[in-house]
Amino acid sequence: QFPGFDDLYCKFCFVYGQDWVPTAGLEEGISQITSKSEVAPTTLVWNFPIDITFKSTNPSGWPQIVISVYGPDFFGNDVVRGYGAVHVPFTPGRHTRTIAMFVPESTSRLQKFTSWFTGRRPEFTDPRVVAQGEGREVTRVRSQGFVTISFNVVTKDMKKLGYDVSPSDMQNPSLVPVTEGIHKY
Repeated sequence: QFPGFDDLYCKFCFVYGQDWVPTAGLEEGISQITSKSEVAPTTLVWNFPIDITFKSTNPSGWPQIVISVYGPDFFGNDVVRGYGAVHVPFTPGRHTRTIAMFVPESTSRLQKFTSWFTGRRPEFTDPRVVAQGEGREVTRVRSQGFVTISFNVVTKDMKKLGYDVSPSDMQNPSLVPVTEGIHKY
């Protein structure tokens, strides 16, 4: 949902810790361009599957997906319409996440006018910065739109590694070593 914008496309990439290794699928990609329909004028649908498999023995650096949305401005230049990131869910099953998107803003009126006039708006050189905390405290941003993602998560051998991510309590999933939950009397 990007009110006031049309003909948008999206890029995605994954950010993960050093103990994680992608074993199958694409780590980054780009969607088709989508347009608003008369049936749902406030919703844009990309409807493209992303398939990736990771392996790790350590939950530190759990994968995040970073979404960057682009579209044409008044002059026909492709400009960023939003950045956002969300962690891949911990528990197996189907999950839906809505990501609040944002765009970087110029810090002065002169920079805003210059960027509008030249068609070069502020954007991140590497969108992966969205999933990291370093340097973000000095970035000025503005909220702009939402992206909803549906995840189908499958986990394997988590119990063998001592983690309980069973979907028995979907309201309060835990990623806590099983041994922490066992009390010795």
